[in-house]
Amino acid sequence: MGFRHGKRRHFGVTVVVLVALLAGLFPGTAGIGSAASITSTELRPFPQHVTYTAGTIKPNHVTQTQMDAEVKLLYNEYKKKYIKQNPYNSNQYYVWYNDGGWNGDAITVSEAHGYGMMITALMGGHDSQAKTLFDGMYRYFRAHPSSQSPDLMAWQQANRNGSIVDINGTNSAIDGDMDIAYSLLLADKQWGSNGTINYRAEAIKVINAILNSEVHPVHYHLQLGDWVQISGTNPDYRNATRPSDFMLQHLKEFYQATGDARWLLVINTTYNIIEDVYASYSPSTGLLPDFVYRDTNGKYKPVSQFTWNTPDGYFLESEFDGDYNYNSCRTPWRIGTDYLVTGNNRAQQQLTALNQFITAKHDEPWEVWSGYSLDGQTKLSPWDGGMDFTAPLMVSAMISSNNQQWLNDLWDYHTNASNPTALEWNYYYGNSIRLLSMIVASGNWWTPTGAN
Repeated sequence: MGFRHGKRRHFGVTVVVLVALLAGLFPGTAGIGSAASITSTELRPFPQHVTYTAGTIKPNHVTQTQMDAEVKLLYNEYKKKYIKQNPYNSNQYYVWYNDGGWNGDAITVSEAHGYGMMITALMGGHDSQAKTLFDGMYRYFRAHPSSQSPDLMAWQQANRNGSIVDINGTNSAIDGDMDIAYSLLLADKQWGSNGTINYRAEAIKVINAILNSEVHPVHYHLQLGDWVQISGTNPDYRNATRPSDFMLQHLKEFYQATGDARWLLVINTTYNIIEDVYASYSPSTGLLPDFVYRDTNGKYKPVSQFTWNTPDGYFLESEFDGDYNYNSCRTPWRIGTDYLVTGNNRAQQQLTALNQFITAKHDEPWEVWSGYSLDGQTKLSPWDGGMDFTAPLMVSAMISSNNQQWLNDLWDYHTNASNPTALEWNYYYGNSIRLLSMIVASGNWWTPTGAN
């Protein structure tokens, strides 16, 4: 099926790249930037210091220079640990995601790959190897197409019998595809599209494939992957969508890049789902569920509102599919970024309710639960303070000066002045989300067109 995969981690500046063999410096990444001299021009080098929507905030107890430095240090550690060269093809790179060993012999998924491509495009100028790594990730993506939609990525790979192969289905997951498409739009603005890779043209190919294969053709909600439209299963996953995929700012850039008016329908539908689910199921918390489902009356509801005829009785991944869990922990970052960048206030009430709920319930970031029922009363796991649940709250906190102290506390919690470069052990998911959230919180998330 391609999605019941348990990937949820239970737990202008011109630079000349003088590359060397880095096996000793970066264990497991031998040969990053093979022995060659490459010239690249960063048009939007890190840091960018973007001005977000009026009235929004950033951490105000540290300087901009300090924030930039923290992001650089964390990126350097992320690069060392997670960006790997394909041992069988030196022109390809991927993002290793199985440091916790939660996923058998799998080495990566398209979700991780999308994160890595966005991160390297944004960090060009700081990292002189960023273009080399990005291009290698692009080539890896193209080497692993979905069997259903060749311009999308097969969602999971493993290193088996002397080659990297697709496993557990050769179809796609929409979150990775959306981030890959967005990263290619970033690359077009960062390095231009007149080189070996026409980033913009490749982005449009992926964007069109997402629209044709991962968006409901009638109701215009985002679907889970390209396997959905041909699944013919019970449940009918064609009616499902996932709030952690509600990358509204991505969607607006997709419309700008293609001019396809169907993207406007997708954007409107996505806002409508946020507004309706929040108003009906979590008005006092602003929490959104991992998965929602379109009922026969046209209303989108948490999947916990239905009974599922599946072997385990779960909708897709676990008994918490209808709760705020390891998927939706990303929604404060995904939805909050849209408000910061575009100023569209259609999700502002939901984000405000979320901020108010979290700050009323918890005094310190380390107290934040790793999973909540939508009413905020039931704790879903024994762990508190997980990076995947706390880092996105930095982004949602930025929407109002009412959250200034909470934002400052979250920044400190995730930088830890005594050890600012440390990555959490065995925690790809949280480490990746933290870095992306800190890029936003430091004012360094820029967009291809500034679409609103």
